[in-house]
Amino acid sequence: MDRIHYAGGDLLTGSNIARSLLAYAEALAQRESAASVEIPIRHSDGTVGRANILIGPASQLVSESETIGGEELVDDALVADLDRRTAGLATMRPVTGIPANANVTDDPIDFDWDGNEDA
Repeated sequence: MDRIHYAGGDLLTGSNIARSLLAYAEALAQRESAASVEIPIRHSDGTVGRANILIGPASQLVSESETIGGEELVDDALVADLDRRTAGLATMRPVTGIPANANVTDDPIDFDWDGNEDA
């Protein structure tokens, strides 16, 4: 489990959920954007609930691992969704490292229907 410290308070959630949430928050901050995310949390009495978190450029999140009794909170669909959203916000970067003397041409490659390249 991970405890997320946020806006003067804290929330206890699953470790994978916390990691994906922080990665998404970082991607949003780089894009100067914000989003609201609902995550499962464990209350101090051990019951499971949900929390809505607004994350954006000014968010200051800290996640720390915590060992407690009880099952790890798992929400694979949420983690996959957060990871998908994070990937969608990834900054595209140009390919670098191509030598100036590389043999690059404008000639198209012509392929036969059988998959063999024409010479």
